[in-house]
Amino acid sequence: MGKLEFAGLTKSFGHAKVIRETDLTVEDGEFVVFVGPSGCGKSTMLRMIAGLDEITGGELRINGRVVNDVAPVDRGIAMVFQSYALYPHMTVFENIAFPLQVAKLPEAEIRRRVAEAAAVLKLEERLAHKPAALSGGQRQRVAIGRAIVREPAVFLFDEPLSNLDAALRAEMRVELTRLHAKLGTTMIYVTHDQVEAMTMADKIVVLRDGVVEQVGSPLELFHRPANRFVAGFLGNPTMNFLPAEATGTAAGGIAMRLAGAGEVTVPVEGGAAPGEALELGIRPDDLRLGAGEVRFRVVPEVIEQLGNQSVVYGAAETGQAICAVVSGGFGLRPGVAAEFGFDPAAAHLFRQDGAACPRRVVPGATVAA
Repeated sequence: MGKLEFAGLTKSFGHAKVIRETDLTVEDGEFVVFVGPSGCGKSTMLRMIAGLDEITGGELRINGRVVNDVAPVDRGIAMVFQSYALYPHMTVFENIAFPLQVAKLPEAEIRRRVAEAAAVLKLEERLAHKPAALSGGQRQRVAIGRAIVREPAVFLFDEPLSNLDAALRAEMRVELTRLHAKLGTTMIYVTHDQVEAMTMADKIVVLRDGVVEQVGSPLELFHRPANRFVAGFLGNPTMNFLPAEATGTAAGGIAMRLAGAGEVTVPVEGGAAPGEALELGIRPDDLRLGAGEVRFRVVPEVIEQLGNQSVVYGAAETGQAICAVVSGGFGLRPGVAAEFGFDPAAAHLFRQDGAACPRRVVPGATVAA
C-alpha cells in the first residue's frame, strides 16, 4: 500500500511561503509526476514527503497515518536523487546491498533482494563492477536498485535523469515506465522536463510559485488545460498565443476578430461580451501549410528541417511570433511569406485572467470533460 494524502499542506522558509495550501491525493500504485519551472516548489514538496524538510502547516498522510513528525526511515519511502550518490570503492552489489546491511538483515535475505533487483534492472553481469566502470545509465539503475531492495511503499525520484545525455534520458524513461508496470508501487517523480511528464505519468501535477495549477492525466492537461500557464508549459514546441477581440457569442461558441485572419468562431463553452480581449491558443502541430479554415500569413525566420517534418519559427504580419510544425516544408524559405492555417476546433481560448474557456471538441482524443 502506498496512498498519500496532502491536507492543507504548506511550507514556509521564514516569511516566504514556498508551498501554499495544497490538497492532493496520490492513489496506491500511481505514477505521479510533479512538474513546473525552476523554483515552483516541486522538489520542496518531494522533500516534505521524504521527511527531509519540515512541514509548516497541514497534514501529510501515508496509508492513512499522519507522518508530519515521523522520521524519514520510518515512513516507508525510498528516494532516488539527481546525483547517483554511489560509493566509488564499493561494487554494484555492495552499493545496492548497503541499506540492507545497515538494517542488519540476514545475509541470505540481502542476497535474495539484491539478486531480484539486479534482474529487474538488468544488472546481473555488473554486480562485481565498481561505479567507475559503469555508464551513466547503469549508475542510475544502481541508485534505483538501492531503493528497490528496501521494498518501500512509495518511491520518490528527484530529477533522476537530468545528468544523462538525450539518448540515455529517452532510454531511461522507457525503463522507469517498465519498472513501474512490473513493481506496481506508488512512484512520485519530480522534473522540469514536460516531455518526461507527458510520457511517463499516470497523473501530472503542474506547479507554479508553490500553487497547484492543475492535476490530471497527460492527455487531459494537454487537450483541456485549465489556464494559459498550463497550456503554454505542456507541449513542445510551446503553444502559439494570438490576441483576439470578441465580437459576441455565436451558436457554436465564441465569435471573435483575429488580427490578420478575420472573423473566427471557436467552439468553446460560455460567452463573451463584444469587445472583450481574449487570447487564442494554437499548438504548432495544429498549424498547416496552405490549409485550414482560418488562414494568415507568416514570414519564416528560422526553419529546422528534421527530415519528415520541419519546425518553422517566424512572425505573423501583425508581428506576433509564430511556431509551426509541418510535414516536409521543403518549399519554405526564410524571409519569404507563406500562408498557414488551422481549424477552429483545434484552437484554445483564454480570458484576460488566464482562465481557459472549456473546449467543446477535442480532435482525435477522448478525455474527461
